[in-house]
Amino acid sequence: MFLALYLLVYAKTYIYKPWTTFSWPRISFFLKFPPLWNKETYLRFSFSCPTRKRPTKFPSRIHLYQQHPDWRGKVVLVQIANPARGRGRDVQEVQSETYSTAKRINETFGRPGYSPVVLIDTPLQFYERIAYYMIAECCMVTAVRDGMNLIPYEYIICRQGNEKLDETLQLDPSVPKKSMLVVSEFIGCSPSLSGAIRVNPWNIDAVAEAMDHALVVPESEKQLRHEKHYRYVSTHDVGYWAQSFLQDLERACRDHLRRRCWGIGFGLGFRVISLDPNFRKLSLDHIVSAYKRSRNRAILLDYDGTMMAPSVTDKTPNPEVIGFLNSLCRDPKNVVFLVSGRDKKTLTDWFSSCEKLGLAAEHGYFMRQRHDEDWETCVPVTEFDWKQTAEPVMKLYTETTDGSTIETKESALVWHYQYADPDFGSCQAKELLDHLESVLANDPVSVKSGQHIVEVKPQVSQ
Repeated sequence: MFLALYLLVYAKTYIYKPWTTFSWPRISFFLKFPPLWNKETYLRFSFSCPTRKRPTKFPSRIHLYQQHPDWRGKVVLVQIANPARGRGRDVQEVQSETYSTAKRINETFGRPGYSPVVLIDTPLQFYERIAYYMIAECCMVTAVRDGMNLIPYEYIICRQGNEKLDETLQLDPSVPKKSMLVVSEFIGCSPSLSGAIRVNPWNIDAVAEAMDHALVVPESEKQLRHEKHYRYVSTHDVGYWAQSFLQDLERACRDHLRRRCWGIGFGLGFRVISLDPNFRKLSLDHIVSAYKRSRNRAILLDYDGTMMAPSVTDKTPNPEVIGFLNSLCRDPKNVVFLVSGRDKKTLTDWFSSCEKLGLAAEHGYFMRQRHDEDWETCVPVTEFDWKQTAEPVMKLYTETTDGSTIETKESALVWHYQYADPDFGSCQAKELLDHLESVLANDPVSVKSGQHIVEVKPQVSQ
């Protein structure tokens, strides 16, 4: 067993060394921990860092023994606490809490010859870490906040081994490999490991139940999860991602050589746009000339963001805007429509003085050609039961996103986050969009995102 742990380092780097080249000081490392023999071993990595502090480092272990006493004497948790990169009071508090909790667990649930927790707080050599990967039936990474953590990937590769290792140790290569992962939903690699048990590290009970579930999972399922993970990790290596990034860059830049690039805006609003080489800036003189030559003109005007600047707080049209609209409507050659996402009552109140102005409310769901005509429904929809499903979801995100609001229309529901924190609001909007698409998958509606909005409205058949 312990020889296999050491050999794996060379197996995974494809540099095989025979037994005679190993040094006894390294092999003796594995003999220091007899409590691991014939036990189900949990491997857990942590950092003595306040920003990654684990609230479930050991409390979940206590819950596991309290809720499932059958595991006492059968399971060992190897807690590898990587040394902190700095020194400070916060770091010392984390270390002190770790030591005291580990000692309390061993005193409460341990017995002569058995320690439920093996705490390693010294720097590990690479081969030593590989050894622990090999003997661990399950690996846990429950960081509260972390980036692209590679520990789960290393664990999967080590549990797989290779043909040379099996041949050297006289292991049956036909025996399927297996592994189990319990990972925090807050680490970057979590979405890539579909077979892992994901947990919220702040929920101690959930972490304890995940540990128990990882132990009682049937062997066949452990094998399937391992095969799925190994297939992904072994195919998505550095070469794969490098090639993928290059392909994306080539695809994005494929037509750049024949396009013309223009810089628009200033400061934080500056951006570069690429245009077709045949693109020509629209000349005001050309517009005026074409306007005068035409006999029939259809003029469609947007309101919010076009006739009214986004930065304006009071969206009510001023007399100057009303005057321009009336001037266009007085020309008998013109048919003028104002298209807006606002409801028909608001548009009726705002533009009551424009008698010949056509209005399209709620993005064309309601339409009125003149002030003295009734509103017409362009898309006949009689069922709005989907609102009872969508509105509670939007309310949930409104409560957790400061500055967001819900706008209820006759034909749609709109979630606004213009006044929320830009980064957090955008993140919440993407999550809300996915949530609504999931719960409304069987309803005849479309879920769209726009400028600081997420909107649900009836689906229009083509």
